[in-house]
Amino acid sequence: MSNDTSLSLDEINDRIAILEGNIRQLIEQAAAASGEQSEARIADRINQQNEELERLLKIRESRQKK
Repeated sequence: MSNDTSLSLDEINDRIAILEGNIRQLIEQAAAASGEQSEARIADRINQQNEELERLLKIRESRQKK
C-alpha cells in the first residue's frame, strides 16, 4: 500500500478509474483463463485491486466530507 495522504482528490479519482479498468480487464481474463493456477492468480489479483479500490474510495469519501 502506498501513502496517499499527499494525493489530490483528482489524483485519487484517476487512480480509482484505473483500478476499475484493471478489475474489468482481470474479470475478462478470468473468463478466458483455463487452468486452476491461472484462475487462482487472476482471482488473487482481482482481490488486491478491489482492496486498493475500497481503500481509495474511503479516502475520497473522507476528503469530500471536509
